Amino acid sequence: MTETHVNLLADGAPVTKLPDDPAVAKLAEHGRDHFLDVLMAHPASSLCWALLAEGSLNMGSREGDVAAYAYARTGYHRGLDALRRSGWKGSGPVPWEHEPNRGFLKALWALAVAAHRIGETEEYERCAQFLRDSSETAYAVLSAERPVGEAVDYPPDEHDEQFDEVVDEAGERDSDSPMTGPERDDLEAEVALEDEPSDRVLDGAEGDRTSERHHDSEDNVSDH
Repeated sequence: MTETHVNLLADGAPVTKLPDDPAVAKLAEHGRDHFLDVLMAHPASSLCWALLAEGSLNMGSREGDVAAYAYARTGYHRGLDALRRSGWKGSGPVPWEHEPNRGFLKALWALAVAAHRIGETEEYERCAQFLRDSSETAYAVLSAERPVGEAVDYPPDEHDEQFDEVVDEAGERDSDSPMTGPERDDLEAEVALEDEPSDRVLDGAEGDRTSERHHDSEDNVSDH
């Protein structure tokens, strides 16, 4: 990636700090078994979408990476909405050190990784640069936890049973929609896959959340 980083701290751009995300406390209280309940109660939570994206990336499959892209983009846009409500004008630091900012920053990096994996190079470069412009610390932490690595070369015969079921179901539906054929099937399959994450996705989200709590504990110890 061509280096285009500009230190926005140097030009006096205002720092944006998001308010507390109520989903964080609910996730800590209820855990994995009620993850989707928490998400449905707090659909504006970038952290919830970021955790789903990270869990999907952990699946290491083509279907998982496509789902991760959708989850991460949802969390990214929810985060942009929250940033704008907090006074963000399109640029400026969004510090990792302020914990409520982390859901957006994690979604942004997950989107970068997913974009890279599916071959959307320009989107990867844009998101990676955006993360660096927002927080160099976030870029250092997140890129170390989940390096981009080489583009994934998926086996041509790789299948995911759940995804196959979704595609089959989409293909059996009526053709009343203005969209017909593969175009409609692909869209319906993508929506259905996003609405019905597998246990592997939630397992990955739970693992990442546990890891994050461990890192936060270490940060707190080092702060003292």
